[in-house]
Amino acid sequence: MKNVIMRLAATALTASATLANAQTQGVTDDEIIIGSVNDLSGIFAAVGVPATKGANVVFDRVNANGGIHGRTIRYVVEDNGYQMPRAMQGYNKLLNRDKVFAMLQSLGTPMNVAGFKLLDPKGIPNVAPLSAARQMLQEPMDNKFTAFSTYFDQSRVGVKYLAEQFGGQSVCSMYLPTDFGEEIVEGTKAGAEEAGIAFVAETTHKPDETDFVGSLSKLKEEGCDIVTIALGVRQAITVVGTAKKMGLADMKFLGTSASFLTVVAQVPGGVTDGFYAAASWQDLWSRAEDPAPAAFIEEYKAATGEDPVGFAMLGYSAAETMVKALEAAGPDLTHESFIAAMETLDYQDELVGNHMTFGPDDHQGADSVYVNVVENGAWKMVYEE
Repeated sequence: MKNVIMRLAATALTASATLANAQTQGVTDDEIIIGSVNDLSGIFAAVGVPATKGANVVFDRVNANGGIHGRTIRYVVEDNGYQMPRAMQGYNKLLNRDKVFAMLQSLGTPMNVAGFKLLDPKGIPNVAPLSAARQMLQEPMDNKFTAFSTYFDQSRVGVKYLAEQFGGQSVCSMYLPTDFGEEIVEGTKAGAEEAGIAFVAETTHKPDETDFVGSLSKLKEEGCDIVTIALGVRQAITVVGTAKKMGLADMKFLGTSASFLTVVAQVPGGVTDGFYAAASWQDLWSRAEDPAPAAFIEEYKAATGEDPVGFAMLGYSAAETMVKALEAAGPDLTHESFIAAMETLDYQDELVGNHMTFGPDDHQGADSVYVNVVENGAWKMVYEE
C-alpha cells in the first residue's frame, strides 16, 4: 500500500510539472525557444550580426552537450533593420507564432520600449538587450534584466573625463532624435554640469544621413570642445573622418557602448584614431592573451571560421548568462522560476571584465564605465569608474 501511495504521489508530481510546462510559453519536454529582434541589415548591423553569432556559439555548444535539463535551445532571430515597423512584425511573430519563452539581445532602444507593450502582459523575460538605455529597466521591472551601465552614465562619465583631461569648456551633441539619442544628450548635459562647463549646441540627424559638413561647421562656430555622438556605426566613423578633413583637430568626439566596436577602431588610414568611447565592458583584443578572452577567441574561431569582431563577445556573454539562469531554474521551468534564478546570479565574467550580480531589487548586472580611445587602430582603456 505504501508503494502504491508513493507511485501515485510521484505520478502527481510529474503531472504537475508537465502541466506547468504546458502552461509556460516556449517550453516543451525537449526544447526552450528564445527569441531576439535584432538588427542584421540596418545601421547597427555591425552590432547585431556578431552578437547573434556569439550567442549561437554558446547555444550550439550547450545543445551538443545535451541541452539544459534535457532541453535544447532554439534561438530565433528576427531582423528589424533598425526600423520600427519591421521590429513590431518581429515581436508579433516571435510571441504569437514561435511562442518564445524569453527574449535575448534584442537591439534598439525604441524597438525594445515598443516591444515591452507586448512582452509585459505575458510576463516574457527580456534579457541583456542591445541597448544601454535606462528604459530597459522601466516598470514593471520584474521581467527585465540588463547587463551593463546606461548610456546616461557612460556619456556623463566620458564628458567629465574629457573635460578634466583636456580642459574643455563647451560640450555639444550629435544624435538621432530617438530615446537612444535623447538619453545620451541628457547624460552629456549631466556630465557637463558635474564638470562645471557649458552645454552649448546640438544637431539632430536621420538614420540614413551621410553628410555632416554643415553640422560640424555649426558646432565649430559654437566653439564646441567636446562632442558626444549618438548615431549609427557608419555615421560615427563618417563624422570623425569628416572632422579631420575639416581640420577640427582640437574637437574631441565621444561615443558610448553603441560605438565601442572593433570595426570602429580598425578603419584603415587611422581615420578614427583619437575617437573616444565610454562603455561598460573591456575591449577584447587588448586582452587577447588573457585566459578567458583567449579561450573565447579560439572557440569562436573554431565554430565560425572567423575572428570575433564587434559585439560577438557580448552575445556570447549574454548567452552564458541565459544558460546559467536556465540551469539554476531547474527542470520545472516557468517564467517565475527563471526570474527567481536570474535574481540569484552573482559571478565574475572574466570575458567582459565585469563582476555580474543580480538581485530582487537589482536587475542591472554591472555598473562599471570604461573610457577608451582609439590609438593605432586599436582601443586603449584610459579611465575606469
